[in-house]
Amino acid sequence: MKGHSERVPNKNLKDFHGKPLFHTIVEVLLKSKFIDKVVINTDSKQIKKEALKFFGESVFIIDRPKSIQGDFVSMNNIIDYDIQMLNSYTHFLQTHSTNPLLKTETIDKAIEEYFKVIENNTYDSLFSVTRFQTRFYWKTGEPVNHNPNELIRTQDLPIMYEDNSNFYIFSRDSFNANKKKRIGERPFLFEMDKIEATDIDEPEDFIIAEKLYINE
Repeated sequence: MKGHSERVPNKNLKDFHGKPLFHTIVEVLLKSKFIDKVVINTDSKQIKKEALKFFGESVFIIDRPKSIQGDFVSMNNIIDYDIQMLNSYTHFLQTHSTNPLLKTETIDKAIEEYFKVIENNTYDSLFSVTRFQTRFYWKTGEPVNHNPNELIRTQDLPIMYEDNSNFYIFSRDSFNANKKKRIGERPFLFEMDKIEATDIDEPEDFIIAEKLYINE
């Protein structure tokens, strides 16, 4: 969790239905029957103070070193640092505070699915996706997934999946074996509901997510 954010200032600490935004995802994670510790990697003293004040020993804070701070640092580099700091753990679920509609039931279902699919070594990781069946175009105007001369029904188009950035599940071994990437060479795509997968990137996303959260 960064203290600084460009498009939504102080996003992680911004009030979300009466509490800082990051509280929502921490609460959801702590309700999981499979998660025994929530690790927060942050460069913010205020986030660290708030997290320890409200969640105490349920969270473990990793102070982000300056070498991996900033807006252009790959999340894989941050995960690599965290894994080195967490020697006693084998499997990891990484998520963001910008997914406040994510449910504990979804997380538990994904964890169960992860351990099922890696059992026979068919898959090496899992990440959440959102399904789309619509007409996509490149910036040049060239169609991505359809033939404009045919215009078949959208429900008959090939299904495409968006990495919705809600969560990634992987092991220490798969991360290291795949050149230190959270998504391995054989990932399982875990499909999620579009509304639940809402991700806050822009100011309007914050407004929409809060209204959806209140009306759940």
